[in-house]
Amino acid sequence: MIEREIIHTTTASKRIFDVLQDFVQFLLLFLRIFLEMFVMLIQKVLPKSLKDISGEVVLITGTGHGIGRELALHYASLGSTVVCVDINEKNNLQTVQKAKRLNLGDVHSFICDVSKREEVQALADRVKTEVGPISVLVNNVGIMPTHPILQQSAEEIQRVFDVNVFSQFWTIQAFLSHMEEKNRGHIIALSSIAGVVGLSNLVPYCATKFAVRGLMEALHEELREGPYKNMIKTTTIFPYMTNTGLCKHPKVKFPSILGLLDPKEVAMRIVEAHRSDTLEATIPSCLLHINNWTRLLPDHCGLMLKDYIDSGVESDLI
Repeated sequence: MIEREIIHTTTASKRIFDVLQDFVQFLLLFLRIFLEMFVMLIQKVLPKSLKDISGEVVLITGTGHGIGRELALHYASLGSTVVCVDINEKNNLQTVQKAKRLNLGDVHSFICDVSKREEVQALADRVKTEVGPISVLVNNVGIMPTHPILQQSAEEIQRVFDVNVFSQFWTIQAFLSHMEEKNRGHIIALSSIAGVVGLSNLVPYCATKFAVRGLMEALHEELREGPYKNMIKTTTIFPYMTNTGLCKHPKVKFPSILGLLDPKEVAMRIVEAHRSDTLEATIPSCLLHINNWTRLLPDHCGLMLKDYIDSGVESDLI
């Protein structure tokens, strides 16, 4: 009887201790969150501190035109060694020639279909031999068929996933070892505002861009918990519609506020996000905050706001 009372008392004491311990941990968590929010507020007011990237070896996919080309030029202008990768040899060489005229960072051209895993593995070996291990990977390449889901062929859907999603898996797997060798690195992925909000005529494209967001969030967590914590960083970018030719029939209700973005401006913002170690960024920056707050409202409120903005793409089959 006495032994049972002792066991009961011991069990009750342990439960009380566990509850108090959980409560203290919660208070510490709340305090840490409050301090982090305070620090972020101060950082918003103070000028951004941008790290020097002149010694980095930056590999960019899809450098033949558009944002990829502007990224190559911008990184080269900052003194980085730039590895330009594209499936179109002629366009890629034009980018390299433009970048070399800057007479700053070294620039290299490699031809590869990054949707094919074997080609990406071979590319990683060639780059390591001819240039050296890379320290920054920018997954920029993407395609965007724009018509209703029932008019999307099986081949189109497969291709958009191969290029927009699986290519990022293949490059991360192939080049992560380069960064591990250097004990530092940065992986930058281009999602899209279509990876934050679903849009008509873009069902497969939106699915791929939402997938990129999930891929990068999980990758960041894996790197954060693994042996390379704080050594290999990630950044996910969600640009609004950009004037690269990818949006064949853009629909814009307020062109003075939400008109098509300039690829040069987008590239500059991407590099800025890289240099400030930003985890996620929309371009313009306000769109991520608008989306986050809208998701807290009832569903119909978000739909009313979307209808009011009325931006997206028309079918390219019209």
